[in-house]
Formats: sequence, structure tokens, C-alpha cells
Amino acid sequence: MNVIWRTLLVHLRARRRVRRGQSLPATGVSRIRLTTLPTDIDILMHMNNGRYLSLFDLGRWDLLVRTGLWDAMHANDWYAVVASETITFRKSLQLWQRFDVESRFLGHDDRALYLEHRAVVDGEIYARAIVRARVLRRSGGLLPHDELFAATGRPNGVPDVEPWVAAWAAASRLPSTSKPAPSVWD
Repeated sequence: MNVIWRTLLVHLRARRRVRRGQSLPATGVSRIRLTTLPTDIDILMHMNNGRYLSLFDLGRWDLLVRTGLWDAMHANDWYAVVASETITFRKSLQLWQRFDVESRFLGHDDRALYLEHRAVVDGEIYARAIVRARVLRRSGGLLPHDELFAATGRPNGVPDVEPWVAAWAAASRLPSTSKPAPSVWD
């Protein structure tokens, strides 16, 4: 709920951009302009590290709507969830600082879609996140990519996921929800 108003605003703006002919191909880069607000900062007076991921969700909304994936998901009663993500920080965003969230699809493997998000100021990357997302059915279960691509079209020109991203995904994967995952510390 902490960014609900921003989410609604981004969604409405993305819809308006689509109506104005500003759709994106699956290989396109979504850009939205944001400002670091007082609710985004921590005691050190820069953006809280956890807030970056919340604001990157806004970039994902813009990307989903403008590529048409949101409409297909909504029509078929599907939804996406983040399975894992990693973020790297380079510079801090300060209070009232304007920045762009840039988002794009990196590709997919047999179970997930991969996205990249960047916080950018004047063309310079301040932070970057890699996200592994899965598309699920509201009725239950993982949506196979064949079914997703049948509804949306297989995207052309999306590069293969880089080897380090595939290795990260494999290394960070937890057991399936149908298998035990006990919390045991060494």
C-alpha cells in the first residue's frame, strides 16, 4: 500500500500513452520520471534501499501496460509474481532528486521471465535490479510460456538471458512449494 497512489497514476499514464500511440514492442525500454519523496528516504536522508524495489515495480507496470502484456494477463485471469530479484547500488538518490526508472525484458527461460530495472539520473545508472518473475493462473498453477506466447505472441528480438543471470537464477532458487524447505542454519 505504500506506493498505491503512484501505482495507480503510473497505470493510468501508461494507458494514456498507449491511446496516444506510444506502445512499446517487447524489446522496448520503458521510462518513467519519478522524484525521491520524503516517504522514500531513510534516517541517512537518502532513498531507502528497500524503496528502490518498490519503485521499480512502477516501471514494471508501465512496461506491462505499454507492451500489451497487462491486457492479455487481465483478459485471461493471469498475474505475475516476483520469484527472485537482485539489486546493485552505485550512487544514492537524495531527497527531491528527479530520476528515471528504465525497465526492459531481458528474456525468458522454461519457467520465468527476466526483467532489468535501472534508476538513472542524467543518463547515469544509480542502481540496477534484475528480476525473475513467474506468470500464474488465478485458478492456480504456473502458466506455461507456450500458453502465454499463444495469447501475446512470441516476442521477436528479445536476446537470450545472459549466462550470469541464468546462473544467479539457479543459485538463488528455493525448493518448489510442494517440497519441504526447512529453515536450518549451519
